[in-house]
Amino acid sequence: MNRISEVRKQHGYSQAALGRAINRAQNTICNWENGNREPDNESLLRLSSLFGVSVDYLLGKSDTPAASQQKGVKIPVLGRVVAGIPIEAVEEVLDYEEISADMAAHGEYFALQVFGQSMEPKFSEGDVVIVKRQPDVDSGDIAIVMINGDEATIKKVKKLPDGIMLIASNTAVYEPTFYSKKEIDELPVVILGKVVELRAKF
Repeated sequence: MNRISEVRKQHGYSQAALGRAINRAQNTICNWENGNREPDNESLLRLSSLFGVSVDYLLGKSDTPAASQQKGVKIPVLGRVVAGIPIEAVEEVLDYEEISADMAAHGEYFALQVFGQSMEPKFSEGDVVIVKRQPDVDSGDIAIVMINGDEATIKKVKKLPDGIMLIASNTAVYEPTFYSKKEIDELPVVILGKVVELRAKF
């Protein structure tokens, strides 16, 4: 037995109102709910979209609504990250980005907005990067690095025997910056996380 009647009532729709919402006649809705007729594929997709559940859930083939399985997780864009000379990181929520529930289940993530031109052409000003929070990265990874305790920058990290090099993509304008092990400890230079995704803004 399908769940169309059950889901319709949960969302406060009459048969007539549901028919109007998906461009179907009221008696068609009635026939579906009574089991006299099966909804066509287009109607099932419209119902699925309207109610935020899967087609299988509507047809009684699954006991778990897809909305709870597929729903993404919103993470805050905490503030702008400078792709250039590091400046004070602003701890304010500028916007929200969505990541998959599966992704969120495998770590802690935050998002930062790129400011400056040092990581062009790959990262442009206004783009948002998704960052997996972790205290270390591999040499060659692009990371968010906090310098002096309150300055965040996005750079490629190159690990060296006596320290680390933070490298801009736009090497024609921005030279790499080297930090010795002593500077890493004393400033300090702290890796906040690894950039795992770019959300380019046009």
